[in-house]
Amino acid sequence: MLSEKHISIVKSTIPLLESAGTAITEHFYQRMFNHNPELKDIFNMSHQKTGGQPAALFNAVAAYAKNIDNLGVLSGAVERIAHKHTSFNIQPDHYPIVGHHLLETLRELAPDAFTPDVEEAWGAAYGLLAGIFIKREDELYQKSATQAGGWLGARQFRVTQKREESSLVTSFVFTPVDQQPVIGYEPGQYLGIKVAPTDHEFQEIRQYSLSDKPNGSSYRISVKREAIGIPGVVSNHLHDHLNLDDIVDIYPPAGDFHYIEREAPVVLISAGVGVTPMQSMLEMLADKAFDKPVFYLHACESVEQHSFNQRVNLLSEKINLQHHTWYRDIGSLNKDQMSANVQQGFMNLALLKSQLPLTDGDFYLCGPVAFMQFAKQQLLELNVSEERIHYEVFGPHADL
Repeated sequence: MLSEKHISIVKSTIPLLESAGTAITEHFYQRMFNHNPELKDIFNMSHQKTGGQPAALFNAVAAYAKNIDNLGVLSGAVERIAHKHTSFNIQPDHYPIVGHHLLETLRELAPDAFTPDVEEAWGAAYGLLAGIFIKREDELYQKSATQAGGWLGARQFRVTQKREESSLVTSFVFTPVDQQPVIGYEPGQYLGIKVAPTDHEFQEIRQYSLSDKPNGSSYRISVKREAIGIPGVVSNHLHDHLNLDDIVDIYPPAGDFHYIEREAPVVLISAGVGVTPMQSMLEMLADKAFDKPVFYLHACESVEQHSFNQRVNLLSEKINLQHHTWYRDIGSLNKDQMSANVQQGFMNLALLKSQLPLTDGDFYLCGPVAFMQFAKQQLLELNVSEERIHYEVFGPHADL
Protein backbone atom coordinates (compact mmCIF):
# COMPACT_ATOMS: atom_id res chain seq x y z
CA MET A 1 0.00 0.00 0.00
CA LEU A 2 1.09 3.54 -0.65
CA SER A 3 1.47 5.87 2.31
CA GLU A 4 -0.42 9.15 2.50
CA LYS A 5 2.92 10.87 2.03
CA HIS A 6 3.56 8.95 -1.21
CA ILE A 7 0.11 9.81 -2.52
CA SER A 8 0.48 13.48 -1.65
CA ILE A 9 3.89 13.74 -3.33
CA VAL A 10 2.78 11.98 -6.52
CA LYS A 11 -0.27 14.23 -6.83
CA SER A 12 1.93 17.29 -6.24
CA THR A 13 3.92 16.39 -9.38
CA ILE A 14 0.84 16.54 -11.65
CA PRO A 15 1.46 20.17 -12.74
CA LEU A 16 5.03 19.24 -13.66
CA LEU A 17 3.83 16.26 -15.70
CA GLU A 18 1.21 18.33 -17.50
CA SER A 19 3.64 21.13 -18.31
CA ALA A 20 6.11 18.66 -19.82
CA GLY A 21 3.44 16.75 -21.75
CA THR A 22 4.50 13.99 -24.14
CA ALA A 23 8.13 15.14 -23.96
CA ILE A 24 8.33 12.89 -20.90
CA THR A 25 7.16 9.74 -22.63
CA GLU A 26 9.06 10.48 -25.84
CA HIS A 27 12.26 10.79 -23.80
CA PHE A 28 11.33 7.64 -21.85
CA TYR A 29 10.92 5.50 -24.97
CA GLN A 30 14.06 6.86 -26.60
CA ARG A 31 16.04 6.16 -23.45
CA MET A 32 14.62 2.67 -22.97
CA PHE A 33 15.23 1.59 -26.56
CA ASN A 34 18.78 2.97 -26.47
CA HIS A 35 19.61 0.97 -23.35
CA ASN A 36 17.43 -2.07 -24.05
CA PRO A 37 17.19 -2.43 -27.85
CA GLU A 38 15.86 -5.98 -27.46
CA LEU A 39 12.51 -4.42 -26.52
CA LYS A 40 12.14 -3.19 -30.09
CA ASP A 41 11.08 -6.76 -30.90
CA ILE A 42 8.12 -6.33 -28.53
CA PHE A 43 6.91 -2.75 -28.82
CA ASN A 44 5.09 -1.49 -31.91
CA MET A 45 7.78 0.72 -33.45
CA SER A 46 5.37 2.21 -35.97
CA HIS A 47 3.37 3.76 -33.13
CA GLN A 48 6.61 5.22 -31.80
CA LYS A 49 7.25 7.01 -35.09
CA THR A 50 3.71 8.31 -35.45
CA GLY A 51 3.67 9.55 -31.85
CA GLY A 52 0.60 7.52 -30.96
CA GLN A 53 2.21 5.40 -28.24
CA PRO A 54 4.02 8.22 -26.41
CA ALA A 55 0.75 10.17 -26.30
CA ALA A 56 -1.19 7.14 -25.01
CA LEU A 57 1.42 6.45 -22.32
CA PHE A 58 1.46 10.07 -21.19
CA ASN A 59 -2.32 10.05 -20.82
CA ALA A 60 -2.09 6.82 -18.82
CA VAL A 61 0.65 8.17 -16.50
CA ALA A 62 -1.25 11.41 -15.93
CA ALA A 63 -4.49 9.52 -15.21
CA TYR A 64 -2.67 7.28 -12.73
CA ALA A 65 -1.18 10.26 -10.89
CA LYS A 66 -4.55 12.03 -10.70
CA ASN A 67 -6.40 8.95 -9.45
CA ILE A 68 -3.70 7.34 -7.32
CA ASP A 69 -5.92 7.66 -4.27
CA ASN A 70 -8.91 6.12 -6.09
CA LEU A 71 -7.56 3.41 -8.39
CA GLY A 72 -10.98 1.80 -8.81
CA VAL A 73 -11.84 4.35 -11.50
CA LEU A 74 -8.94 3.01 -13.58
CA SER A 75 -10.11 -0.61 -13.54
CA GLY A 76 -11.35 -0.43 -17.12
CA ALA A 77 -8.04 0.96 -18.36
CA VAL A 78 -6.10 -1.67 -16.41
CA GLU A 79 -8.17 -4.46 -17.93
CA ARG A 80 -7.74 -3.12 -21.47
CA ILE A 81 -3.98 -2.67 -21.09
CA ALA A 82 -3.50 -6.05 -19.40
CA HIS A 83 -5.18 -7.79 -22.32
CA LYS A 84 -3.00 -5.90 -24.77
CA HIS A 85 0.11 -6.81 -22.77
CA THR A 86 -0.69 -10.52 -22.97
CA SER A 87 -0.90 -10.25 -26.76
CA PHE A 88 2.69 -8.93 -26.66
CA ASN A 89 3.68 -11.67 -24.19
CA ILE A 90 4.79 -9.08 -21.61
CA GLN A 91 6.44 -10.82 -18.64
CA PRO A 92 7.08 -9.78 -14.99
CA ASP A 93 10.80 -9.21 -15.66
CA HIS A 94 9.92 -6.47 -18.17
CA TYR A 95 8.42 -4.26 -15.45
CA PRO A 96 11.66 -3.42 -13.56
CA ILE A 97 13.20 -2.32 -16.87
CA VAL A 98 10.30 0.03 -17.61
CA GLY A 99 10.27 1.31 -14.03
CA HIS A 100 14.00 2.07 -14.10
CA HIS A 101 13.76 4.11 -17.29
CA LEU A 102 10.66 5.94 -16.09
CA LEU A 103 12.40 7.12 -12.92
CA GLU A 104 15.57 8.00 -14.80
CA THR A 105 13.50 10.00 -17.30
CA LEU A 106 11.97 12.05 -14.48
CA ARG A 107 15.44 12.57 -13.01
CA GLU A 108 16.92 13.72 -16.32
CA LEU A 109 14.06 16.00 -17.36
CA ALA A 110 13.39 17.58 -13.97
CA PRO A 111 16.59 17.27 -11.88
CA ASP A 112 15.64 20.08 -9.50
CA ALA A 113 12.19 18.67 -8.76
CA PHE A 114 13.27 15.03 -8.57
CA THR A 115 14.19 15.00 -4.90
CA PRO A 116 14.78 11.78 -2.94
CA ASP A 117 11.22 12.01 -1.60
CA VAL A 118 9.80 12.30 -5.14
CA GLU A 119 11.92 9.37 -6.28
CA GLU A 120 10.72 7.25 -3.38
CA ALA A 121 7.08 8.17 -3.94
CA TRP A 122 7.12 7.50 -7.69
CA GLY A 123 9.08 4.30 -7.15
CA ALA A 124 6.44 3.07 -4.73
CA ALA A 125 3.63 4.20 -7.04
CA TYR A 126 5.15 2.42 -10.01
CA GLY A 127 5.76 -0.71 -7.94
CA LEU A 128 2.09 -0.80 -6.92
CA LEU A 129 0.90 -0.39 -10.50
CA ALA A 130 3.33 -2.99 -11.82
CA GLY A 131 2.07 -5.43 -9.22
CA ILE A 132 -1.52 -4.87 -10.32
CA PHE A 133 -0.64 -5.57 -13.95
CA ILE A 134 1.54 -8.58 -13.19
CA LYS A 135 -1.24 -10.17 -11.14
CA ARG A 136 -3.96 -9.55 -13.72
CA GLU A 137 -1.79 -10.62 -16.65
CA ASP A 138 -0.86 -13.84 -14.86
CA GLU A 139 -4.57 -14.55 -14.43
CA LEU A 140 -5.14 -14.02 -18.14
CA TYR A 141 -2.14 -16.17 -19.10
CA GLN A 142 -3.31 -19.00 -16.84
CA LYS A 143 -6.85 -18.77 -18.18
CA SER A 144 -5.57 -19.11 -21.74
CA ALA A 145 -3.26 -21.99 -20.81
CA THR A 146 -5.72 -24.09 -18.83
CA GLN A 147 -8.73 -23.99 -21.17
CA ALA A 148 -9.17 -26.67 -23.81
CA GLY A 149 -6.97 -25.79 -26.78
CA GLY A 150 -5.10 -23.12 -24.83
CA TRP A 151 -1.39 -22.39 -24.58
CA LEU A 152 1.22 -20.08 -23.07
CA GLY A 153 3.50 -17.82 -25.09
CA ALA A 154 3.87 -18.16 -28.83
CA ARG A 155 2.45 -21.10 -30.78
CA GLN A 156 3.20 -21.85 -34.41
CA PHE A 157 0.36 -21.62 -36.91
CA ARG A 158 0.29 -22.32 -40.65
CA VAL A 159 -1.57 -20.19 -43.20
CA THR A 160 -4.24 -22.50 -44.63
CA GLN A 161 -6.36 -19.92 -46.45
CA LYS A 162 -5.70 -16.49 -47.95
CA ARG A 163 -8.62 -14.70 -49.56
CA GLU A 164 -9.35 -11.16 -50.74
CA GLU A 165 -12.44 -9.68 -49.10
CA SER A 166 -12.26 -6.32 -50.90
CA SER A 167 -9.76 -4.14 -52.72
CA LEU A 168 -7.85 -3.42 -49.49
CA VAL A 169 -8.73 -6.26 -47.09
CA THR A 170 -7.44 -9.83 -47.19
CA SER A 171 -8.42 -12.63 -44.82
CA PHE A 172 -5.95 -15.18 -43.45
CA VAL A 173 -6.93 -18.46 -41.81
CA PHE A 174 -4.39 -19.95 -39.41
CA THR A 175 -4.32 -23.61 -38.34
CA PRO A 176 -1.94 -24.83 -35.61
CA VAL A 177 1.13 -26.68 -36.84
CA ASP A 178 0.66 -29.26 -34.08
CA GLN A 179 -2.86 -29.97 -35.44
CA GLN A 180 -4.31 -29.79 -31.93
CA PRO A 181 -7.47 -27.85 -30.98
CA VAL A 182 -7.35 -24.10 -30.32
CA ILE A 183 -8.85 -22.11 -27.49
CA GLY A 184 -12.17 -20.35 -28.05
CA TYR A 185 -12.64 -16.61 -27.82
CA GLU A 186 -15.27 -13.91 -27.41
CA PRO A 187 -16.36 -12.35 -30.73
CA GLY A 188 -14.68 -8.96 -30.85
CA GLN A 189 -11.33 -10.11 -29.45
CA TYR A 190 -8.03 -10.11 -31.34
CA LEU A 191 -4.91 -12.19 -31.96
CA GLY A 192 -1.32 -11.13 -31.40
CA ILE A 193 0.81 -12.14 -34.41
CA LYS A 194 4.60 -12.03 -34.52
CA VAL A 195 6.36 -11.69 -37.87
CA ALA A 196 9.73 -10.64 -39.27
CA PRO A 197 8.90 -8.25 -42.14
CA THR A 198 11.13 -8.38 -45.20
CA ASP A 199 14.05 -5.92 -45.08
CA HIS A 200 12.97 -4.78 -41.63
CA GLU A 201 15.28 -4.12 -38.69
CA PHE A 202 13.38 -6.04 -36.05
CA GLN A 203 10.49 -8.40 -35.45
CA GLU A 204 7.03 -6.93 -35.06
CA ILE A 205 3.96 -7.96 -33.08
CA ARG A 206 0.56 -6.74 -34.21
CA GLN A 207 -2.98 -7.31 -33.02
CA TYR A 208 -5.73 -8.09 -35.53
CA SER A 209 -9.39 -8.65 -34.73
CA LEU A 210 -10.73 -12.13 -35.28
CA SER A 211 -13.29 -11.94 -38.07
CA ASP A 212 -15.15 -15.24 -37.79
CA LYS A 213 -17.00 -17.20 -35.11
CA PRO A 214 -14.99 -19.59 -32.92
CA ASN A 215 -14.66 -23.12 -34.35
CA GLY A 216 -12.11 -24.82 -32.09
CA SER A 217 -9.67 -25.65 -34.89
CA SER A 218 -8.49 -22.43 -36.60
CA TYR A 219 -8.53 -18.63 -36.48
CA ARG A 220 -9.34 -16.03 -39.13
CA ILE A 221 -8.20 -12.43 -39.24
CA SER A 222 -8.91 -9.87 -41.95
CA VAL A 223 -6.20 -7.28 -42.55
CA LYS A 224 -6.40 -3.94 -44.32
CA ARG A 225 -3.42 -3.01 -46.47
CA GLU A 226 -2.20 0.29 -45.08
CA ALA A 227 -0.23 2.81 -47.09
CA ILE A 228 3.35 1.79 -47.81
CA GLY A 229 5.63 3.00 -45.03
CA ILE A 230 4.87 3.94 -41.42
CA PRO A 231 2.40 2.67 -40.37
CA GLY A 232 1.88 -0.23 -42.73
CA VAL A 233 5.03 -2.32 -42.33
CA VAL A 234 3.23 -5.41 -41.09
CA SER A 235 0.00 -5.13 -43.08
CA ASN A 236 1.94 -4.86 -46.34
CA HIS A 237 4.18 -7.75 -45.30
CA LEU A 238 1.13 -9.93 -44.68
CA HIS A 239 -0.49 -8.99 -48.00
CA ASP A 240 2.64 -9.31 -50.10
CA HIS A 241 4.76 -11.96 -48.41
CA LEU A 242 2.62 -14.19 -46.18
CA ASN A 243 1.39 -17.05 -48.33
CA LEU A 244 -0.24 -20.46 -48.01
CA ASP A 245 1.76 -22.88 -45.83
CA ASP A 246 3.87 -20.10 -44.30
CA ILE A 247 4.26 -20.30 -40.52
CA VAL A 248 3.83 -17.49 -37.97
CA ASP A 249 3.91 -17.22 -34.19
CA ILE A 250 0.56 -16.43 -32.60
CA TYR A 251 -0.37 -15.52 -29.02
CA PRO A 252 -3.74 -16.55 -27.51
CA PRO A 253 -6.84 -14.42 -28.20
CA ALA A 254 -7.16 -11.35 -25.99
CA GLY A 255 -9.13 -8.13 -25.67
CA ASP A 256 -11.68 -6.61 -23.31
CA PHE A 257 -13.94 -5.45 -26.16
CA HIS A 258 -16.29 -8.25 -27.11
CA TYR A 259 -19.91 -9.24 -27.48
CA ILE A 260 -21.85 -9.39 -24.19
CA GLU A 261 -24.93 -11.58 -24.05
CA ARG A 262 -27.81 -9.58 -22.60
CA GLU A 263 -30.80 -11.09 -24.44
CA ALA A 264 -31.29 -7.69 -26.05
CA PRO A 265 -31.23 -6.32 -29.61
CA VAL A 266 -27.76 -5.75 -31.07
CA VAL A 267 -26.51 -2.88 -33.22
CA LEU A 268 -23.12 -3.31 -34.93
CA ILE A 269 -21.69 -0.02 -36.23
CA SER A 270 -18.43 0.08 -38.17
CA ALA A 271 -16.34 1.95 -40.71
CA GLY A 272 -13.60 0.61 -42.95
CA VAL A 273 -11.67 -2.32 -41.50
CA GLY A 274 -13.53 -1.78 -38.22
CA VAL A 275 -15.98 -4.21 -39.78
CA THR A 276 -13.80 -7.17 -38.74
CA PRO A 277 -14.86 -7.61 -35.07
CA MET A 278 -18.45 -6.86 -36.11
CA GLN A 279 -18.30 -9.68 -38.64
CA SER A 280 -17.15 -12.04 -35.90
CA MET A 281 -20.11 -11.02 -33.75
CA LEU A 282 -22.52 -11.36 -36.65
CA GLU A 283 -21.24 -14.82 -37.60
CA MET A 284 -21.71 -15.96 -34.00
CA LEU A 285 -25.21 -14.50 -33.75
CA ALA A 286 -26.25 -16.19 -36.99
CA ASP A 287 -24.74 -19.50 -35.91
CA LYS A 288 -26.74 -19.50 -32.67
CA ALA A 289 -29.94 -18.39 -34.47
CA PHE A 290 -30.17 -15.24 -32.34
CA ASP A 291 -33.84 -14.38 -31.97
CA LYS A 292 -33.55 -10.64 -31.24
CA PRO A 293 -33.27 -7.91 -33.90
CA VAL A 294 -29.75 -7.27 -35.24
CA PHE A 295 -28.68 -4.12 -37.09
CA TYR A 296 -25.47 -4.08 -39.15
CA LEU A 297 -24.50 -0.51 -40.05
CA HIS A 298 -21.35 0.05 -42.08
CA ALA A 299 -19.59 2.98 -43.73
CA CYS A 300 -16.76 2.72 -46.25
CA GLU A 301 -15.21 4.52 -49.17
CA SER A 302 -16.76 2.57 -52.03
CA VAL A 303 -18.33 -0.72 -53.03
CA GLU A 304 -14.87 -1.94 -54.05
CA GLN A 305 -13.70 -1.49 -50.44
CA HIS A 306 -16.78 -3.08 -48.90
CA SER A 307 -15.66 -6.28 -47.14
CA PHE A 308 -18.07 -9.17 -46.41
CA ASN A 309 -20.94 -7.55 -48.31
CA GLN A 310 -22.16 -10.75 -49.95
CA ARG A 311 -21.70 -12.73 -46.74
CA VAL A 312 -23.86 -10.28 -44.80
CA ASN A 313 -26.58 -10.65 -47.43
CA LEU A 314 -26.52 -14.42 -46.91
CA LEU A 315 -26.65 -14.12 -43.14
CA SER A 316 -29.67 -11.83 -43.36
CA GLU A 317 -31.63 -14.89 -44.44
CA LYS A 318 -30.82 -16.71 -41.18
CA ILE A 319 -31.64 -14.13 -38.51
CA ASN A 320 -33.68 -10.97 -38.02
CA LEU A 321 -31.05 -8.74 -39.59
CA GLN A 322 -31.27 -5.25 -41.05
CA HIS A 323 -28.14 -3.97 -42.74
CA HIS A 324 -27.45 -0.46 -43.99
CA THR A 325 -24.41 0.85 -45.85
CA TRP A 326 -23.05 4.33 -46.47
CA TYR A 327 -20.53 4.86 -49.29
CA ARG A 328 -18.52 8.06 -49.64
CA ASP A 329 -18.18 7.36 -53.36
CA ILE A 330 -20.97 5.39 -55.04
CA GLY A 331 -18.66 4.87 -58.04
CA SER A 332 -20.09 2.35 -60.48
CA LEU A 333 -23.36 1.85 -58.59
CA ASN A 334 -26.33 2.84 -60.72
CA LYS A 335 -29.71 4.01 -59.48
CA ASP A 336 -31.16 0.51 -59.70
CA GLN A 337 -28.45 -0.77 -57.34
CA MET A 338 -29.14 1.98 -54.82
CA SER A 339 -31.82 1.13 -52.30
CA ALA A 340 -33.27 2.18 -48.98
CA ASN A 341 -30.38 0.49 -47.18
CA VAL A 342 -27.60 1.92 -49.40
CA GLN A 343 -26.81 5.60 -49.02
CA GLN A 344 -24.15 8.03 -50.17
CA GLY A 345 -22.30 10.26 -47.72
CA PHE A 346 -21.78 10.16 -43.97
CA MET A 347 -23.63 7.73 -41.75
CA ASN A 348 -26.81 9.35 -40.48
CA LEU A 349 -28.36 7.36 -37.64
CA ALA A 350 -31.25 9.78 -37.22
CA LEU A 351 -32.73 8.34 -40.43
CA LEU A 352 -33.09 5.02 -38.58
CA LYS A 353 -34.46 6.51 -35.38
CA SER A 354 -37.81 4.73 -35.64
CA GLN A 355 -36.15 1.36 -36.29
CA LEU A 356 -33.17 1.23 -33.93
CA PRO A 357 -33.59 -0.24 -30.40
CA LEU A 358 -32.62 3.03 -28.77
CA THR A 359 -33.93 2.17 -25.32
CA ASP A 360 -32.89 -1.46 -24.89
CA GLY A 361 -30.25 -2.36 -27.50
CA ASP A 362 -26.51 -2.77 -27.15
CA PHE A 363 -24.42 -0.70 -29.57
CA TYR A 364 -20.94 -1.81 -30.64
CA LEU A 365 -18.63 0.62 -32.48
CA CYS A 366 -15.38 0.01 -34.32
CA GLY A 367 -13.51 2.12 -36.86
CA PRO A 368 -11.31 5.23 -36.99
CA VAL A 369 -11.50 7.29 -33.80
CA ALA A 370 -13.08 10.27 -35.57
CA PHE A 371 -15.80 8.04 -36.99
CA MET A 372 -16.57 6.50 -33.61
CA GLN A 373 -16.73 9.92 -31.97
CA PHE A 374 -19.13 10.97 -34.73
CA ALA A 375 -21.30 7.87 -34.31
CA LYS A 376 -21.28 7.98 -30.51
CA GLN A 377 -22.38 11.61 -30.51
CA GLN A 378 -25.31 10.72 -32.76
CA LEU A 379 -26.31 7.89 -30.42
CA LEU A 380 -26.17 10.15 -27.38
CA GLU A 381 -28.33 12.70 -29.20
CA LEU A 382 -30.81 9.87 -29.81
CA ASN A 383 -30.82 9.29 -26.03
CA VAL A 384 -28.93 5.99 -26.07
CA SER A 385 -27.38 5.57 -22.60
CA GLU A 386 -23.60 5.69 -22.61
CA GLU A 387 -23.21 2.40 -20.73
CA ARG A 388 -24.78 0.58 -23.68
CA ILE A 389 -22.25 1.99 -26.16
CA HIS A 390 -19.18 -0.26 -26.45
CA TYR A 391 -16.20 0.49 -28.65
CA GLU A 392 -12.77 -0.72 -29.81
CA VAL A 393 -9.87 1.50 -30.84
CA PHE A 394 -7.25 0.04 -33.17
CA GLY A 395 -3.76 0.97 -31.95
CA PRO A 396 -3.03 3.12 -28.87
CA HIS A 397 -6.21 3.72 -26.91
CA ALA A 398 -8.14 6.98 -27.15
CA ASP A 399 -11.29 8.01 -25.32
CA LEU A 400 -14.30 8.98 -27.42
